[in-house]
Amino acid sequence: MRNIYFVGTAGSGKSTLVRAFKQWLDDNGIDAITLNLDPGADRLAYKADIDIREWVSLGEVMDEFFLGPNGAQIVAADLMAMNIHKLTAVLSGYKTNYVLIDTPGQLELFAFRESSEMIVNALGKDRSMIVYLSDPTLCRRPNGFVSSMMLSSLVQFRLQLPMMNLLSKYDTLQEEDGRRMMDWFGNPDTLYGDLLDEDSDPRTVVGMELFKALESTGVFGEIRGVSAEEGTGLDEIYASAQLTFFGGEDADRN
Repeated sequence: MRNIYFVGTAGSGKSTLVRAFKQWLDDNGIDAITLNLDPGADRLAYKADIDIREWVSLGEVMDEFFLGPNGAQIVAADLMAMNIHKLTAVLSGYKTNYVLIDTPGQLELFAFRESSEMIVNALGKDRSMIVYLSDPTLCRRPNGFVSSMMLSSLVQFRLQLPMMNLLSKYDTLQEEDGRRMMDWFGNPDTLYGDLLDEDSDPRTVVGMELFKALESTGVFGEIRGVSAEEGTGLDEIYASAQLTFFGGEDADRN
């Protein structure tokens, strides 16, 4: 059983991609289950096999602790860790190839709280990877792209898991915009030049410093465009999982 965490900012398309990838695995005869870790989700794009909302409800937390949505999200994140033994007990009853884990829309709740690290460890850190979704609406300008890559790097730094970077909702992009963003990730020199061209923007100096810091960590290299609506890139998620967990061998189809 291998865990694939779908992580990204609110609105980046995590739930929709979980649904699409689950369907792709089903169509290819590969068993997988879905696990929702967002206690504040109003609705899901898929039917969760395991749902944290069975034990932690954002609405109930708000009522019990007299909190607004933001404060309740923080308390709920900690309550998830406290109830993790219930979740793992249910999970142990499944025999499957993959667990597709949909994380909270509030990226900071999953990436930057100790409770999330406890959850990752309880579910099996040594058999887990992250699929990080960058929202193209946040990446259209060089500064926004650098900011998104910074968040991606922080998530990997905090959780210390293998990670695949995706540019989500690729079908919504004009062809030229998509090529430019892909080029920024694969060719940092191009991104550097485009950052310099934004010299009329007062944020450019900060962006340049962030770019230099990210480049020194080796974060740039490869990103994949993915579309849940068109099914683009789903096979590449699977290939990345095979490489991460099995060194590239297609263990699920042997």
